[in-house]
Amino acid sequence: MDITAQTQLCGLLGNPIDHSLSPAIHNAAFQELGLNFVYLAFPVEDLKNAIAGIRALGHIRGFSVTIPHKVSILPLLDSVETTAKHIGSVNTIIKDRGMLVGSNTDASGALQALRQGGVDLSGQNVVMLGSGGAARAIAFGLCVEGKMGHLTILGIDDKERATLATDLRAKTGITVTDVQLHASTLGPALANAHLLIHCTPIGMHPKIEHSCVPKELFHPGLTVMDIVYNPLNTQLLQDAQAAGCRTIRGIEMFLHQAVGQFELWTGETAPIDSMRNILTTHFQ
Repeated sequence: MDITAQTQLCGLLGNPIDHSLSPAIHNAAFQELGLNFVYLAFPVEDLKNAIAGIRALGHIRGFSVTIPHKVSILPLLDSVETTAKHIGSVNTIIKDRGMLVGSNTDASGALQALRQGGVDLSGQNVVMLGSGGAARAIAFGLCVEGKMGHLTILGIDDKERATLATDLRAKTGITVTDVQLHASTLGPALANAHLLIHCTPIGMHPKIEHSCVPKELFHPGLTVMDIVYNPLNTQLLQDAQAAGCRTIRGIEMFLHQAVGQFELWTGETAPIDSMRNILTTHFQ
C-alpha cells in the first residue's frame, strides 16, 4: 500500500522505543488487509506537547503507549474506558472525531490469550506472581471481565501488592488474598490453584535459566501462563510442561494486546497468524 495524502497514522509513544516490535507487526497487518495506514515509533520525553501535536494534526487514528507514559498520560486524555480507569494506566489511544480516548488492551490481551488457550475462568482459583503494572492490568481484566472465583497475589513489594489487592476488592468484589512471595507461601497457594499467571521478569533473557517456581510444585491440573516472551519457552513453562501442565506462552498476551489495538483503530479483524509469525520469527 502506497503512502498517500489520505494515509492514517498510528504509532508508539514511549522512551526508549528502539527495541519495539510494534511497527513490524502493525505495518504487516495493515499491508495484508490493504489498509491505508502506517505505524511509526516516536521517542517522546515531552508528553504534554506530544499529545497537543496529536490533537492538532489530521489523519491520526491512534497510538500505543509504553514506558514511561502509561500513567502520566491519563489526565491528558478526554476519556478513559472503565477497565483502564480501574487499572490506572493506558496502553492505547484512539482518536475519534477529535477526542482522545484511552484504553488498556493488556487486560483484554491477557484474557484473550487465556481463552485461546482453552481456559474457562468461571469459578477458578487463580494465583498471580508479581504485583507491578502488568500484573495490575491482568488482575483487573480477570476480575472485571473474567469472573473467576478467587485470586491470590504473591509479590515481593508489600505496599504495591497490598494496594493492588485493596483496589481489586473495592472495585470488583472478587475475593482476593495477598501474601509475600516466598518458598513457604508458593506451595500452599499452588496446591489448590487452577491457573498460575507469572508476572515478574524472572526468566527473561538473558537469565533464561531462572524460575521463581520450584518444579516439584507444578501439578497436572494446573494451567500456567508466563507473560515473559523472550525466550518463547521460558524455564517456568518448560518445568510446567514436564509436570503435565497446560501452558500459555507470553507471546500470546503480547500478540493479543496488539490485536486489540489494531481492531480498535481500524474496525477490521486483525490477521492474527501473520502478526504471530513476525513475533515468533524474531524470538526463535
